[in-house]
Amino acid sequence: MHGAHEVLQAIAIVLCVAAVTTVVFQKLRQPVVLGYILAGLVVGPYLPIPLVANQEVVTTLSELGVILLMFSLGLEFSLRKLFSVGFTAGVTAVIQCSIMVWLGFVVGRAFGWTTLESIFTGAIIAVSSTTIIAKVFDEQGIRGKLRELVVGVLIVEDLIAVLLMATLTAISTGAGLSVKDLTLTTGKLVAFLVGLVAVGLFIIPRAMRAVIKLNRPETTLVASVGICFAVALLAQSFGYSVALGAFLAGSLVAESGEEKLVEHLVQPVRDMFAAIFFVSVGMLISPALIMEHWLAILVLTVVVIVGKLVSVALGAFLTGNSTRTSVQAGLSLAQIGEFSFIIAALGLSLKATGSFIYPVAVAVSAITTLTTPLLIKASGPVASWVDRKLPKPLQTFVTLYGTWVERLRQAPRRETLGAGVRRLIRLLVLDAVLLVVLVIGTALMADRMAHFVEVRTGVDEDLSKNLILGGAVLLAVPFVLGVIGMARRLGTILSEAALPARKDGKLDLAAAPRRVLLVTLQVGIVLLVAIPVVVVTQPFLKGLAGPLVLLVLVGALGVAFWRGATNLHGHVRAGAQVLVAALAAQSHSKEPGAEEHALDHVQGLLPGLGAPASVRLEESSPGAGKTLAQVNLRGLTGATVLAIQRGEQSLSVPTAQEVLQVGDVLALTGTSEAVDAAKALLLGAPPSVPPPEASPSEETRAHG
Repeated sequence: MHGAHEVLQAIAIVLCVAAVTTVVFQKLRQPVVLGYILAGLVVGPYLPIPLVANQEVVTTLSELGVILLMFSLGLEFSLRKLFSVGFTAGVTAVIQCSIMVWLGFVVGRAFGWTTLESIFTGAIIAVSSTTIIAKVFDEQGIRGKLRELVVGVLIVEDLIAVLLMATLTAISTGAGLSVKDLTLTTGKLVAFLVGLVAVGLFIIPRAMRAVIKLNRPETTLVASVGICFAVALLAQSFGYSVALGAFLAGSLVAESGEEKLVEHLVQPVRDMFAAIFFVSVGMLISPALIMEHWLAILVLTVVVIVGKLVSVALGAFLTGNSTRTSVQAGLSLAQIGEFSFIIAALGLSLKATGSFIYPVAVAVSAITTLTTPLLIKASGPVASWVDRKLPKPLQTFVTLYGTWVERLRQAPRRETLGAGVRRLIRLLVLDAVLLVVLVIGTALMADRMAHFVEVRTGVDEDLSKNLILGGAVLLAVPFVLGVIGMARRLGTILSEAALPARKDGKLDLAAAPRRVLLVTLQVGIVLLVAIPVVVVTQPFLKGLAGPLVLLVLVGALGVAFWRGATNLHGHVRAGAQVLVAALAAQSHSKEPGAEEHALDHVQGLLPGLGAPASVRLEESSPGAGKTLAQVNLRGLTGATVLAIQRGEQSLSVPTAQEVLQVGDVLALTGTSEAVDAAKALLLGAPPSVPPPEASPSEETRAHG
């Protein structure tokens, strides 16, 4: 139990030092989070500075910062908004966590750590820090689709972390983990979430509206924070994180419709305790331990940043987000935090890991906390660079892929989630489970079976083992082919729902886009199934057999994809000629606003080109007089220019160096959101959906 004097002393030291470092970092125009971490290093036990704060007190107070930050984050995300990004966030989180667990396991084995230590390492680097990202997003004013996507992924990651901890506990205690245990753990988690949301929706929004009607700010603040802590405590009592409970409390309060008022009142309290949280992270940094394990820390830091960038960007893009949003999300999530400490501490308490794992996790978290503000700030230029460096066929593909996913989401549910689709999904899961059972069973039983064969038949044990392994490979082939075949059938159904085929025997102009969409969906489904299979089976296999098989599969599908993307690029160039003709026809029309409707009929003629829209540049247009490279339209908005009508002159698929002129009519394509943002960028009008913020240096990025 801490005395009042200790608590007061710790708060005074932490806040005073943090105030000084924050002022310095503000003057230097650096993120204040870095100032808080430096303050933690100053008041921590590892530097010879006579300003040491009681670490236990600071850690206790820092948990309040986590709770209040998550509560504030929940206020921004009503349950309806959270559910709207549920599928995208879920797929992205599963792909990201699976890849990171595997990468962590491989790194651990490469350093000679035990199998259990390597598994824990994978779990430690799999989950990003919601607290750190929330603070940096607030600091840098990140809003809109990027924030929604990242927060959705973080919430799913927290749920995955709960399952990971249950799994690791079962494995470490020697109890094993059966399908029944995993199902029971998942069922309890789902039951808790459903029960909390159902009861909370009935009580909390009504209670908040009643409190706010009293028009007493202090009463509203006390009630809001009380609800926040109560739900966080409830989540902890059921064995889940206080962060998850606090986020759900914020989402339930947001359902009252008064979230802005509550957020304004809670903000000062949140900021103070959030500062203490980041100081507590800095206090954990031990320069001596960093020097001792510097190589492992360096490698894991690089793996976290690069691995999360690639895996998150891949998952986000496959679910229909633009290249820019996908890359920005990947860089935003490139760190580990509070859950990593919990998992590392779990390994120590279960005696499953050596004592070095926890300081390594803390050091990687501290370093990636330092890099997160810089990576998020640089994410815009990096996304533009990636977009600029893509080959032309891929630039065309990434623009149109978002429009196809948009149409797929708008398709009737009977086409996208009908009985046939549900049956294929069940068969995919069954094949994956049987493949996992076959691989793990063979790995565990091969030696015993080979010895049994030698005793009974006299066949050499090594030869018997090789025959058993060869037989297992042959048995696995039908399951692998089954996954590929069902992924193709599922992709066929979904691609035809997005781009229906002609039934009247006439030329099918959507064939080329549909082929590319089919292969892309097939690759995505194979990855979604195969990556978790590789992660689960990797600890039981020697070498990289699983990843190599996955690499061969993706490589073969990648060749088919590249051919389709090349054909698509040619298809789009031909389609641009149709757009040019439509723009030329409207240029002779005397009807006012004719250019706005010039491309209305083109979507029916060219269903794979999204919904082309036209925009005329006026004298006041910010884009007039600039090249497409300077405007960086696709890099900033995701939309692209397919054709330009300039008086009697027509240009199809203009180059990046084409200078836009007053009076030009541009044919744009992309998702509805991208086209709206592109019009706003070209005309300087407020968009219905704000385009992503860009730094001044981005104006020189290339446009394709």
